[in-house]
Amino acid sequence: MEIESEPTRIMIAVNESSIKGYPHPSISSKRAFEWTLQKIVRSNTSGFKLLFLHVQVPDEDGFDDMDSIYASPDDFKNLERRDKARGLRLLEYFVKTSHEVGVPCGAWIKRGDPKEVICHEVKRIEPDLLVVGCRGLGPFQRVFVGTVSEFCAKHAECPVITIKRRPDETPQDPVED
Repeated sequence: MEIESEPTRIMIAVNESSIKGYPHPSISSKRAFEWTLQKIVRSNTSGFKLLFLHVQVPDEDGFDDMDSIYASPDDFKNLERRDKARGLRLLEYFVKTSHEVGVPCGAWIKRGDPKEVICHEVKRIEPDLLVVGCRGLGPFQRVFVGTVSEFCAKHAECPVITIKRRPDETPQDPVED
């Protein structure tokens, strides 16, 4: 058996928190990242490369829950720039933390349906492992909300680890993240 010299490439799908007024990584994303560092990477920082994927969901009406009136095409370009900036700030947290602990990484943003885009990116990038956060919703909530982690576990073309948030991390409304 030959030992590979290439680092193990772990893709971590990350997203923003859905809690209003909380412009940070979601609880589940942060938990998945921390778990990966603590349980997989540990002190072997050179043996791994983390690949952070953030999928932005395009707002169906383009207004992103805003009470504003848009009067020119430039207004919509500004919205697009703002969304990209938010995505970059999100990825900055994960990249900065990875560099602080000495783990090589890469990060990028895609737009679309998260479950479809994540599986497509897994096929394109071919990571050794995919790590996704999981809210730990019950069966009733899953019917209405759906779950990206379940879809990825079934359809991604690599091993998938789903990391549940801890009970003490669950917001009042468990659908929030």
